[in-house]
Amino acid sequence: MNMPSPYDVINADHFTAGALGEPGQRVFYLQCRGDGVLVSLRCEKQQVGALGESFARVLQELPERTLGPVPTDLELALPVEAAFTVGGLGLGYDADHDRLLLLIEEFVPAEEPDDAPEAAAARWVLTREQVHAFVARAEDLLRGGRPLCPLCGRPIDTEGHTCPKTNGHRPH
Repeated sequence: MNMPSPYDVINADHFTAGALGEPGQRVFYLQCRGDGVLVSLRCEKQQVGALGESFARVLQELPERTLGPVPTDLELALPVEAAFTVGGLGLGYDADHDRLLLLIEEFVPAEEPDDAPEAAAARWVLTREQVHAFVARAEDLLRGGRPLCPLCGRPIDTEGHTCPKTNGHRPH
């Protein structure tokens, strides 16, 4: 049997994603608090988006029930100090307790030596209400970034954008 990780949160009272910094320079985090611990994990914007989409699909597949109050305080709790960088994400559902499980594995570069310490992991147990709020929060975070080029879909920086679809002739 695996020992619990110091990053596990079984009785979450706060679960969110957030970003610090200006668009184009933002650093994204997943964060969970409960059981007397606050865990912040650095992640990529795409991971927040994929997690939000995956949670939305899972919520649609669960047996329907009336939701309780959905959390509204979704700002990152301070201090934000990343315990590790997110590599893999996995989802599960505990039908007996009607809880969603988020399994998170640390990103480990491929060039790590064989004798490197074992990658960190976290297991967060969440309510439907927390996950429902997270889905909306993830959508808001993704919309809060730089505007996208209508031709190529890449972000447009404040200095402009040289679109590859125009062979670099027309900056946006």
